[in-house]
Amino acid sequence: MEEIVNRVANSKLITFDLEDLYALGARMTLDISQWLEQGFILREKSFRESVSSHNWTTYQDAYVALYCSTDAIVPAWAYMLVATHLQGVAKKTITGSLETLETILYTEAISIVDVTPYQDRPIIVKGCSNKPVPENAYLLLIEKLHPVAKSLLFGEACSSVPLFKKKK
Repeated sequence: MEEIVNRVANSKLITFDLEDLYALGARMTLDISQWLEQGFILREKSFRESVSSHNWTTYQDAYVALYCSTDAIVPAWAYMLVATHLQGVAKKTITGSLETLETILYTEAISIVDVTPYQDRPIIVKGCSNKPVPENAYLLLIEKLHPVAKSLLFGEACSSVPLFKKKK
């Protein structure tokens, strides 16, 4: 009887799992419409008072996405004022959705990936994830790995989709 050989385990293929770059910490949203009169009108004095009296400890060590759930026209300084209260409390504060927050976090993480171990190597970008990985993260990763990789694939080693192969 012949021995069964795991060709995937013996290959030079490197698996890159974007989940490994997932920034640990709670994700929270903060709707600033709660501090607008009737959810639409920003009156500076009352806005400042509401922001100042808010309990900011709720956001301790969290990643926070600021947004306004109404169609109010919110000046940039309002988001900036809220962000000043989150400084030293939240790990990161952005304006936008949770998907925008994830994209920013992955952008930062991918930007510092050392590509040296991937030089002239076949790389498979793992497709399944249990954590929220935005589609933009995959594109940013491809942008980072394309110049150095021998080949790029997507999925799992047993059923991958070829994306790129360096011409000789």
